[in-house]
Amino acid sequence: MSALSFAFAYPAVLGALIALPVIWWLLRLTPPLPKAEVFPPLKILAMVLKREETPAQSPWWLTLLRMLLAAAVILAIADPVFNPRTNTLAEGGPLVLFIDNGWASAPDWDRRVQTADALIGDADAEGTPVIVAFTADQTNDAVPGTAAAARDKLHAAAPRPLVPDRERAFQSLKSALGNTPPGTLAFLSDGVAAPGKDKDNDDIVKQLSTLRPAELRLLEGDGNEAIAITTAANAADDMTVTATRLNSNGPARLTLSAQDTQGRPIAAGALNFTSGQRVATGSIAAPFEMRNDFARIGIDRHATTGSVHLLDDGFKRRRVGLLSGQAADEFQPLLSPLYYIQRALQPYADLIRPDASDLSKSITELLAGNPSVIIMADIGRLPQESYEPLQRWIANGGTLIRFAGPRLAAAPAEDPLVPVILRQGERALGGALSWAEPQPLAEFPSFGPFAGMPKPTNVLIKRQVLAEPTPDLAERTWASLADGTPLVTEKSDNAGRIVLFHVSAEATWSDLPISGDFVEMLRRLVQMSRSGGVTSATSAPRTAEALPPFRLLTAKGVLVSETGNARPLETGKKGLLLSSFDNPPGLYGSEEGFTALNVLPAGAELKPLDASAEMAVVREGLIGGKAWSAKPVLFLIAFLLLLADSLLVLFINGAFARVRRPARSIAKAAAVLAVAFSLGAFLQPTNSRADDQKPGDETIYKQLDKTHLAYVVTGENEVDHISERGLEGLSQYLTYRTTLEPGAPIGVDIARDELAFYSLIYWPISASAPMPSNDAINRIDAYMRSGGTVLFDTRDALSAIGDSGAPSANGERLQAILANLDIPALEPVPSHHVLTKSFYLLSSFPGRYTGSPLWIEAHQENHSDSDSKQAATSDGVTPIMITGNDFAGAWAVDDNGTPLLPTVPQDETQREYAFRTGVNIMMYMLTGNYKSDQVHVPDLLQRLGQ
Repeated sequence: MSALSFAFAYPAVLGALIALPVIWWLLRLTPPLPKAEVFPPLKILAMVLKREETPAQSPWWLTLLRMLLAAAVILAIADPVFNPRTNTLAEGGPLVLFIDNGWASAPDWDRRVQTADALIGDADAEGTPVIVAFTADQTNDAVPGTAAAARDKLHAAAPRPLVPDRERAFQSLKSALGNTPPGTLAFLSDGVAAPGKDKDNDDIVKQLSTLRPAELRLLEGDGNEAIAITTAANAADDMTVTATRLNSNGPARLTLSAQDTQGRPIAAGALNFTSGQRVATGSIAAPFEMRNDFARIGIDRHATTGSVHLLDDGFKRRRVGLLSGQAADEFQPLLSPLYYIQRALQPYADLIRPDASDLSKSITELLAGNPSVIIMADIGRLPQESYEPLQRWIANGGTLIRFAGPRLAAAPAEDPLVPVILRQGERALGGALSWAEPQPLAEFPSFGPFAGMPKPTNVLIKRQVLAEPTPDLAERTWASLADGTPLVTEKSDNAGRIVLFHVSAEATWSDLPISGDFVEMLRRLVQMSRSGGVTSATSAPRTAEALPPFRLLTAKGVLVSETGNARPLETGKKGLLLSSFDNPPGLYGSEEGFTALNVLPAGAELKPLDASAEMAVVREGLIGGKAWSAKPVLFLIAFLLLLADSLLVLFINGAFARVRRPARSIAKAAAVLAVAFSLGAFLQPTNSRADDQKPGDETIYKQLDKTHLAYVVTGENEVDHISERGLEGLSQYLTYRTTLEPGAPIGVDIARDELAFYSLIYWPISASAPMPSNDAINRIDAYMRSGGTVLFDTRDALSAIGDSGAPSANGERLQAILANLDIPALEPVPSHHVLTKSFYLLSSFPGRYTGSPLWIEAHQENHSDSDSKQAATSDGVTPIMITGNDFAGAWAVDDNGTPLLPTVPQDETQREYAFRTGVNIMMYMLTGNYKSDQVHVPDLLQRLGQ
């Protein structure tokens, strides 16, 4: 293969190019044919008077045209091939094809077959035996055989919906080879590392090198685009989907599609990867009832087993058992402890109530149905024989939800099925003899299932059972009253948990059961429970029934009814259920109920294959549709040159005598253009890519040679002029006062220009300027997300003084812009912020005006230390700044360094501090929170005189 990625099929023909100098010499000596003239005597006499001789040599441009014609014919016969396949096999042993045929190989399987078929063809031509081993096959007959047998085996193979077991295939290959080293060992990899049980990286390439092949090739295809869904969880408000990809270069936006059991799409969502991100989480927003019908989640335009995630019964409704301490009153259902619970959970769960009135029998009946949740409403003391099976059921993963009431308030404090120690009796709120007024609910804590729910505003608690204070009471409290007393507490017990509502399940103790928050709280608790039901079996784990294969996935992510050699799935095994040769991905069970098995377990991450080895590894791509021959193009060029030569000769010989003499110059120009076209057509292959040229590189290099201050071009000449001169003045000040020497300021069009070149962009807000488009605002949002900072300056601090609070016109325009941006919470620069000490010590940030604070991103409190604060961003730099002090107006200078605008009030000290503000902002942009390090504290305190 040459440096230009092309080769000649018949290179010996190129020897004819040696004859080109001879052809040149002969053509130069061959004069053109003499003109044929009619005999008229007057014509002859005219020629006698004005002699004109026939040139002795052919014109140089005609000779060059014929030379190119000859060269084109010679090159066409030599048949140059661009991007040729150079698969010459090494000698000394059999050809070994080690082929990945797992799920990631499905998109480019045809090209893999073509590549392997070509290698087998090379081996067939040389009489070399061939070994074919597939990494996703359960057994491999790796004995060397003929090329014909290898070709039959290759075409009979197909990609499988499995993770390749390269270790098994390698052992089969090693056993078959024995001590015979292979000649060429070609590993057709999907590019995805398959970590083993006790190692982090797949070292299969290194293992293959231990076979001592004469040549080791690594042929990689399109596996770099592999992507797989690893988990899907039915959250409170949406379906969250986690996926992993192999190629983490650049951002990616993918579309998620949810389908029902009939394969019909019923909802869609988005999955976004940022640059460098290998694992991302997306969501599909849909009502709970619709999410209950999801049967599979897929990624659009990706047809592999990994891009499909099957959902089973575990994602559907839970089975909930209901128990009450009193009999239901059919004539007064609103007073029943279970009435509100049934109404709240009926849309989301399968509710079962025992037929027996005896609690011991009722509990036994409920546990026999393997429920996920059991809810007890006002049950105090349980039968003694019921505690042990209930505790086993909770330890195995069950969720027990209890509601208080008069019975529980009178129950013994040492109840093992209560999450906290309760005080005897209940606390009454309201009334003549009560302790206090009815209490509302406090904000839900940031942990627990209720996190994110808004605080109920229409709920009052009139009575509750109290918990004894313990050191861990706050950690176990999922909801509390405004006075801090617990409302909902919990305790984990092995795999299960116990949850207690400290109020009753009916509306006598509180307004909670008749509020919409009660429905959401119960739904979230039930959703947290184990989906498949829980048993209360005692001894060793109960032998789960073996589920037969029901529907299986193909390598392209299609569910089929053919189960092949798949074996029943043992769901009672410890640990995660993993796909294997015996249990490929699919659904196991029957139409009445099934378990989903996906190709990758939860938490898996796709990583690139490690190509390091103890010997040199030749890395190549798959063939198929890339190589092309230039022979037809060259013959076409030769034909066009021949046609041009014929026309020119006819013209010279007078065939077009009526054409004026200046046409000769046109003919010469046409010949030169024909030569140029021919050379260009040959030197530029038809499959060359237009994006190989990068006309913007010179501009990019020019912008990256120095740090440039940038401003947004508003389209208003006066505003843009002040911005440009203001940043020029700040650049001069930075050069004079600091070691930073910025380049000339640059005005940017946020709709078209690249913004990533600038750490800070100054945006003067003008209400009379055109409103930026949504695309432009989205580009600003992306710029801020990627680490850039935008300084918005409304320049209206003077007009805002004495205002009643209504925003100015520029302020309204800023609000309209920020309405389309995902900005964080803002606050004025705190007195201890890095901006106050990044270069100068500042207490305010004036510009041309002094009436506006400088707003930045609000910092997040660090819970481990209430006195310390940490930035929300990774580098401590705010992505947004807002002021109205007209910074550019204070910085603006003319060519002589004279200020263009006066400060208000007119004070050169204010202008000096405005420049210092600009210096601090630029140093903050370039160094982040460096000046917040403790090493600077002594010097800062000394400067402050403290």
